[in-house]
Amino acid sequence: MARDMDRRTFLTAAGGAAVTTSMTAGCISGLVGEDGNDNGGEGGTLTYGRGAASDTLDPQGSTSGEVAKVTNQVYDALIGFEPGGSALVKSLATSFELDGTTATLELREDATFHNGDDFTADDFIATYRRFLDEEYEYYFEDGSIYGPYLLGSVEDVTAEDDYTLTFEISKRYAPFLANLAAFALVVLPKSEIESGTDFSTTMVGTSAFQFENLDEGSGRIRLSGYDDYYGEGPHVDEVVFEVVSENSTRASSLNAGELDIIDGLDPQSVQQVQNGEGEVERIAGMNVGYMAMNIAEFEPFQDKRVRQAMNYAVNTEELANSIYQGIATQASQPIPDSIMGYNEDLDPYPHDPDQAQSLLEEAGYGDGFEMELATFQNPRAYNPSPVQAAETVQSYLEDIGLSVTINQQTWESYLEYTSQGEHDACFLGWMTDNGDPDNFYYALLHPQVDAPEDQDWVSWDTEGYNTSNRAAWANNEFMGLVEDGQTTYDDDERESVYQEAGAIFHEECPWVPLVHTEELRARGSNVDNYVVELIGGPFLNQVELS
Repeated sequence: MARDMDRRTFLTAAGGAAVTTSMTAGCISGLVGEDGNDNGGEGGTLTYGRGAASDTLDPQGSTSGEVAKVTNQVYDALIGFEPGGSALVKSLATSFELDGTTATLELREDATFHNGDDFTADDFIATYRRFLDEEYEYYFEDGSIYGPYLLGSVEDVTAEDDYTLTFEISKRYAPFLANLAAFALVVLPKSEIESGTDFSTTMVGTSAFQFENLDEGSGRIRLSGYDDYYGEGPHVDEVVFEVVSENSTRASSLNAGELDIIDGLDPQSVQQVQNGEGEVERIAGMNVGYMAMNIAEFEPFQDKRVRQAMNYAVNTEELANSIYQGIATQASQPIPDSIMGYNEDLDPYPHDPDQAQSLLEEAGYGDGFEMELATFQNPRAYNPSPVQAAETVQSYLEDIGLSVTINQQTWESYLEYTSQGEHDACFLGWMTDNGDPDNFYYALLHPQVDAPEDQDWVSWDTEGYNTSNRAAWANNEFMGLVEDGQTTYDDDERESVYQEAGAIFHEECPWVPLVHTEELRARGSNVDNYVVELIGGPFLNQVELS
């Protein structure tokens, strides 16, 4: 795969991936991937610079990609993603098949944990029970929403023998195999679970790198190569994750040879790298950046006309060109055009302040209102300049008579603040976990609880509410379509369902969808075989230093 992949090349590759993971009625299987066992290479220390630290090392305790980029180096899931693509590939499972409501996985027999334990089916079952089984003595009470979201359909999982797993799920559920590849479902060793290991501060997996230490003061995490890894690599002796919050400083450090790979690039730091010694890698991302409106808590947003006015007010075309400077395209719906179900008939709302003000007047808010726009300080792939973007949106909204206060917070405190529904409106974004439309529509816009028929929101304190739905939106027609999408295995039928769901989203406006951004990374000229990841990864086990 080319390093500087242009958009057409990317779409061709993504289309190929879709064939590999295509679903036929009642049966889904995957057999992609090659074993490597090439543990050679020149060695050395690979330094990876990022904008924020991990708040935990426990993959079951976070939804953050910042956590995943580290834990993915140490842990393996049953199924993996193709580096740079979205096809499902072998990982701890060597074959996998979904037939109706039964999934069967054959597991590899040559994987060992970093503590010396052999990997078997019982390790996954213990991992599953830690995440979901409240009767299990070692149940993780602080587990993230990924447990019920990704595995909530499982009624039973059994080990037919040490290397065969069978899942019985409650209904036909098209994303199930892709869900098993998500970072939160990596496999922990049963022995460590049942001996009380604190996975928030240490990691014991089966992958190419093993945990060495965490410097809590600096956020630095050091990993070393695992000699008995069953797969390809590693080709370096160790990986060090360094936290450098300023984009420009990360770029300068890369140019100075102090960092080998960096992420979280904004347009300015891209230019810095291009003017220096590094190389910029870019591919179209499977992500969305958006502004969610808190419908349940902020009364003006309970009127659809106000939400539509917000969409007319924000000039997403100018935002993409000025703030993102060509690294993003306008969004009209939650999914980018590389995801099944993208609706070509939906255009971004045009920038029309007059229409926005008319809608506000119709809704009884002609004199405007005061509101808070919450944002995060640290760069994310879908929003590399969040504060600057917030200031720009603030100016658009003030143009239609709103008084907007920007509330900036650090990433982790921001996630807690918005997940408790304390915002009026907030910036967020999503990088897909599995390349499936369900991972956007159900994860971000379905409340996952019953909703009243006479209103289109649910209260944040509703038991079981999906707090990733930062808009608290609950449209029953939309919810029904998304549920249909889960139970349909025919690709054409699924595509139609999600196109219809996208049209409802576009009309109802729980968000202002902002942009889909490219995935941008920069590497030193000494870094070889690095492929920008779309899902999973980064695949540092492949990287060599020259």
